[in-house]
Amino acid sequence: MNLNELCRQMEPPDESAMAQAKARWDSIAKPLHGLGRLEDMIVRIAGITGTADVELSRKGVLVFCADNGVVAEGVSQTDSAVTAAVAENIALGRGNISAIADAAGAEVFAIDIGIERELSVEHLRREKIAFGTKNFAREPAMTREEAERVIDTGIRLVKEKRDEGFRILATGEMGIGNTTSSSAVLSVLLGLPASRVTGRGAGLSDEGLRRKRDVIERAVALHRPDPHDPVDVLSKVGGLDIAGMTGVFLGGALYRVPVVIDGLISAAAALLAKRLCPAAGGYMLASHLSREPAAKILFEELGLSPVLHGGFALGEGTGAAMLFPLLDMALSVYRQNTTFAKMRIPAYTPFQEEQL
Repeated sequence: MNLNELCRQMEPPDESAMAQAKARWDSIAKPLHGLGRLEDMIVRIAGITGTADVELSRKGVLVFCADNGVVAEGVSQTDSAVTAAVAENIALGRGNISAIADAAGAEVFAIDIGIERELSVEHLRREKIAFGTKNFAREPAMTREEAERVIDTGIRLVKEKRDEGFRILATGEMGIGNTTSSSAVLSVLLGLPASRVTGRGAGLSDEGLRRKRDVIERAVALHRPDPHDPVDVLSKVGGLDIAGMTGVFLGGALYRVPVVIDGLISAAAALLAKRLCPAAGGYMLASHLSREPAAKILFEELGLSPVLHGGFALGEGTGAAMLFPLLDMALSVYRQNTTFAKMRIPAYTPFQEEQL
């Protein structure tokens, strides 16, 4: 991965297409900015794709499945066997994300990027870089080369899906212990103590939460990851699933494909991508605000405002996929021909933009 070359290839979203999309919204017979952030997202997608004729007919969810060695420290209610079981379910179309994606008209792709055991399951794509990460409480999670290879895999998958006709992608993950990895990454990148960025994940007692925070603090002190070197942070205290999603966010910017952020783990990958290549931030869409304590801080850092505030904590890309029907509904308004001009009524006059 040549980072400098990667970033140089990224262009900002097309301002002309965004202006045309904004003008189209404002011509429609409705209150200005009446659909709020959904209008902003359609405008952003126009800039990403380079055309005001926004089309999202084919949608995909990339679910990166990987184990986290730090589970050995008792930071989760369940053990790593659950990762393999849920990954198999997703691949066979029986996962939570499968049900939600079906309702949203999206296709799901389960990717074994680092499950700790071999699985022979139909529709589970094998892109395994390692059999899970190491226990970063005792040694670095992965080598720098492994982290870079996983990022490259995520970038490659975006190109592949774009060439297959996918117009928008959502990021998802499955990996017991990955809220610990993502919180460790965020503690370093945001310069905040573990207590500020670490929550209960899939469900921990007070004692379990204290242990989880202590593990992160000890790991950061042990490895001293460099906050100015995102790959160093990722390799020392991150996860293989986080690395894969980081690549997807970078690939979105390279290949002009909008990529939807899911919850905290996905958003940690988005921040890594933006720190690696700031231009990548213009190609991201925020779906929902996770109930994890770092979520609000993280989206402020990304400069994004999620649409959904449901207290979700399911993962797998479920919250991201829930954004798809909302975008489809917004597009149905965007494409309609009921304009102020055709109705022969005066358009609204813009005064002050509402701060959402």
